[in-house]
Amino acid sequence: MAEASKSHMAKEASVAKPNIFARLMLFLRQIVAELKKVQRPSREDLWQIFLTVLAFIALIMVIVGVLDAASAKLTFWVFG
Repeated sequence: MAEASKSHMAKEASVAKPNIFARLMLFLRQIVAELKKVQRPSREDLWQIFLTVLAFIALIMVIVGVLDAASAKLTFWVFG
């Protein structure tokens, strides 16, 4: 068992890593390959997503505004 482990470690040590430029080119090729797989939304889908985000932001603004006004009223009520 120890013999197999030593031979496995020796094989890993003898296999040289590619240089930095080869690894960089491999990385960039993989990025391009993944980007080709991306499915981009249609114009209608993009518009729907935009309106949904806009509505969500408006809702959060209203909630924060109400909480801010309530905390201001409470502060003036407590401290005069």
